[in-house]
Formats: sequence, structure tokens, C-alpha cells
Amino acid sequence: MDTRIYWLAATVFLAGIDENICIGILPSIAANLHVSLASAGQLTTIFSCVFALTAFGLSMRFARFERKRLLLIALGVFACSNLLASLSPGYALLFAARVAMAASCATVILLATRLATELAPPRLHGRAIGIVFMGISGSLVLGVPVGMTIADWAGWRAVFVAIGLAVVPLGCYLAYRLPVAPPHAAIAWRTYRSQLAHPETLCAQFVSIAMIGGHFTLFAYLSPYLQTWLAPRPAELTLLYVAFGVAGVTGAWLGGWLSDRAGASRALRLCPAAFLLAMAALPLSGHALALFVPAMMIWGCLSWSISPIVQNYLIRSAPAAADANVGINVSAMHLGVALGSGFGGLLVERGALLATPWAGSGLVALALCFAWRSTRMPAPQHARASIKAEAADA
Repeated sequence: MDTRIYWLAATVFLAGIDENICIGILPSIAANLHVSLASAGQLTTIFSCVFALTAFGLSMRFARFERKRLLLIALGVFACSNLLASLSPGYALLFAARVAMAASCATVILLATRLATELAPPRLHGRAIGIVFMGISGSLVLGVPVGMTIADWAGWRAVFVAIGLAVVPLGCYLAYRLPVAPPHAAIAWRTYRSQLAHPETLCAQFVSIAMIGGHFTLFAYLSPYLQTWLAPRPAELTLLYVAFGVAGVTGAWLGGWLSDRAGASRALRLCPAAFLLAMAALPLSGHALALFVPAMMIWGCLSWSISPIVQNYLIRSAPAAADANVGINVSAMHLGVALGSGFGGLLVERGALLATPWAGSGLVALALCFAWRSTRMPAPQHARASIKAEAADA
């Protein structure tokens, strides 16, 4: 595998920390800024909404620009927005900083995903995407627990300072290693419309929305959930996030591997079914740490498997529309995050924090239905239909 793919994964690692760090330090932010847990949780919701809108709009336009330059600009905005967050005197400015973070992170992740598939041969596309998404799940193994430790030691603001400074040497390295490539042809709106009008492709996008939405119904409020369900000490809470993150890294790799080996369509059906069982097992495991931790790790593993599976499925189904479908899917993933964190926030506001796993399981059941519908058409016919639609647009 091209080593540059791993450096792209490193950029996604930092973006993943930014996306998920508020989940780990949610109680600290709420207490310091004198807002409710649900209000602090909306920092994740707004991040995901802006991310989704940016990814969708950018995927239509970024082909007109040289990708290396655009990536470096995004990393610059990323660094500045984190430093701004660290200086926020109140909730409003932190909210605005999260908007800028989301836009830059969307750009970084979208570009990293597409550059990874361009650097890898077609037979390894699933694994290349899996490596990039290991950057996001890896942020849970190292980034979020380390961020929680920094927050306990120096306050939550120091976390954003550390993230903003860490991206500077990485940006310099990528400026040296990535080649300059000419811009691609712009993607017409008709291309997006044709893919969204295709039932199988659209259902695959809904798999991402529903499954990630179900996951974030609980995950966005995982810290208060764990504190209520298991009452762990701060050090134990950090270790629980480490366990979750280790499982997530494994899941990102496993999703890419399974998609290449078992076939994208079969993997698309298997992942939501297994995830539904894993998420429902969490409240059934009781308050015993010995039962809950394995169930949580299986849940974490499968939660990070779906993104490389769906993206590989979309790329293989309609190669000519890969840029459009990946852009739509990155948006769909973060619509799922916004849906789940918003839905979870409503439950938390109503005192139903412990019901979040069951509510999330309901959304995952919808994802399984969408996956089954998407793969009903045989793969060769699906691919021909997609390519035919692309030819008509051209």
C-alpha cells in the first residue's frame, strides 16, 4: 500500500479528534460555560450539520481546484479554528469555531478519501478507504482519551490548542510529499441528481444515515451514559474510551477487508444486522463491567465498519460517479451524526438518557431494511444502470 495513504490517514486522525473530542469532554465544557449537557451536546450536532452541507457542496466544486492546494488551505483553517475555540470566552464563540472546524474537517476527510483511492489500485480500494477511516477510529484510541487527560490536567481549552498546533508539521510534510495534480472536470449537478434518483444508490446512502444516526443516539452522550450506568472513576472512563477506540480501529480495517473479500453487497447486508444485535446487547449486559466492556467493544468495532463498506459499494457500483457518490456519502454520514446526536439530545432533555441504546437500535433496524433494498438488484445490473445514467448525463 502506498505510504502516502497512511499520511492522509494521519490528517483524518486529527479531523476525527476535532469531530469527536466534545463527546469525551462534554461534562467539562458544560460546567465551564454554564450550559446544560444537552446544549453542550449540540456542539456535535452543529458540527455534523455544517460538515454534511460542506461535503455535499464541496464535492460538486472541488474537482475544479488542485487537490493538494485545497487540502493545505483546509488544514490552515483547521488550525486557526481550533486556536479560536481555545480562546472562546463563552458558548457563542465556541459554537462559531465549531462551524469553521466542521467546514475544514469536511474538506480534509473528503479529499483524503478520494486521494487514497487514486493512490491505490482498484482491487485495494476498500482497504485504502478502510485505512483512511482508521484515522477517525484511531482518534478514539489515542486522541479522545489523551484529550480527556489533557482536559483533566489543564482544562478543555488546552485540548484545542494541542490539536491546532499538531496539524502544522503534518501540513508541511504533506506539502512536500503529495504531488501536484491538474484539476479534474467539474461534476455537473445532473450527475448528483441521477445518483440520488437511483433507488439502489439512494438506499445505500440511507444505510449510512440510519446506522450512524442510531450509533450517535448513544455515542454523542456516551460519557454521561457511562457515568450513570457504571459510575466509573475518571481514569476508568478514559480506559473505557481506549477500549472503544481499539475496537473502532479494528472495525475500520475489518470493514474494508470484508468489503473486498466477501463482496460489497454482502458486506452491506451483514454489517447493519450484526450492529443491531451488538447495540441491543449493551443495556442487556447489565451493570457488570465484565459483560458491558466486551459488548461495547463489539459495538465500537462494527460502528466503524460501515463507512468503508458503503463507500466501496458505491464506488464499485458506479465508478464513473465515484466523486459524486463519495461526496454525497460523506454528507450522509454526518447527517446521520446530526440526526443521532439531535435525537439523543431530545431524550436526554426529557430524562431518558438510559433509553438511548434502544432508540438507536430502532434507527439501525431501518438501516438494515435500506441495505436489503439496495442489494436486491444483482450487482452487474446495478452497475450497468448507474453507468448508463452517467452516460446520459454526459
